[in-house]
Amino acid sequence: MKKIQNKSVNAEIITIGDEILIGQIVDTNSQWIGQELNKIGVSVYQISSIQDERKHILNALKEAEKRADIVIITGGLGPTKDDITKKTIAEYFKDDKNIEYPEVIEHIKVLFKKVKHPFNEVQKYQAQLPSKATLLMNQFGTAPGMWFYENNTVFVSLPGVPYEMKGLITNEVLPKIQQKYKLPYIIHTTIMTVGVGESVIAERIEDWENNLPIHIKVAYLPSFGKVRLRISAKGNDKEILENEISTKIIALKNLISDIIVGYDTDASIEKRVGDLLSIKNKTVSTAESLTGGKIGASLVAIAGSSAYFKGGFITYTAELKQQLLGVSKQTIQEFSVVSEQVAKEMAMGCLNKLQTDYAIAVTGNAGPTTDVTDKNVGVVYIAIATKNATKNNVEVHEFNFGQPREKVINRTVTKALELLMMSIQEITQETYK
Repeated sequence: MKKIQNKSVNAEIITIGDEILIGQIVDTNSQWIGQELNKIGVSVYQISSIQDERKHILNALKEAEKRADIVIITGGLGPTKDDITKKTIAEYFKDDKNIEYPEVIEHIKVLFKKVKHPFNEVQKYQAQLPSKATLLMNQFGTAPGMWFYENNTVFVSLPGVPYEMKGLITNEVLPKIQQKYKLPYIIHTTIMTVGVGESVIAERIEDWENNLPIHIKVAYLPSFGKVRLRISAKGNDKEILENEISTKIIALKNLISDIIVGYDTDASIEKRVGDLLSIKNKTVSTAESLTGGKIGASLVAIAGSSAYFKGGFITYTAELKQQLLGVSKQTIQEFSVVSEQVAKEMAMGCLNKLQTDYAIAVTGNAGPTTDVTDKNVGVVYIAIATKNATKNNVEVHEFNFGQPREKVINRTVTKALELLMMSIQEITQETYK
């Protein structure tokens, strides 16, 4: 097959199913497909979710054909009456003939025999494809995929079941796309930063960004006190692109090295904290109130965390703060549970009970109500205690993360890990900023 010489190959993904539109399930298929297409040099320009309804499907196919070289459709290939994708696609291509594939029937029978499920005529319908379709054999399910090439556009229809879709994309669709098109290389490098917002970063790297060549772009991806910078390059020579990206990142590091915590798949602050603790052979423990264990969970999510994370306490009530961490009842009565003083005593209690080198303690008001405290919703205290510390030299910071509740909790987790990282590196907050 002669490859089509496309300078850029664009794709559109269409997910079919009312269950996505009403929020019954989350569309993780499109995210995964987009990542896999990008790896082989295909750019996804649009993702749409539509009803499992004839007119909507026909209109979506018509519009996608105007925009994209490749259209990938997921969902609606089951044997029941509410799954009309196959019939509607056949209508779109004016294809009124079906071909029955005996190998699909045999495959379905084998699958059903394994689970002791009877084969019936309804299942036989899944082995019938429009005559213009190329069969994509589904090794993990009963509904085969379909490949069409009409009007200089590739159309691919896949089942919506994630593991079936992934098998077809990996084994059938991606190899056929690579065989059909001469694809460019698309390279991404992601840098994780913490401590400052995207507007501050943009100001610091403005000259660097303005001098990027047209085929290299930077995107800002902020989330709860963290900003990921994704540097992307597209071109026909992979080695040249990699060298260009490497050179640009060296220059970028010279501008923002103080806020970088990781790169690519390891670009997370919890990974950076874990690496620092491992290098220095130190341990950490946590005492959490409003975050409900999320700081500990973030640390544990990193492979090998058992070497440095000893455990933690979730003390959501005043009583548990007293019973498990030894927080003074008098301190709580005088200053309330959301206070610098309580955060200090939580950190010291955690440090002493678990005998770690560092202890993180957080207490705050995530809302929506103010509970038994005079502090506003969003006010949080984060304490970092180090080995052999006394209550007088525990590091405590006050923040107001505003609203809503989810934002307060997630920003507290990020900021607590950031402060721990600085403490391990012996960087003051003033220097860090």
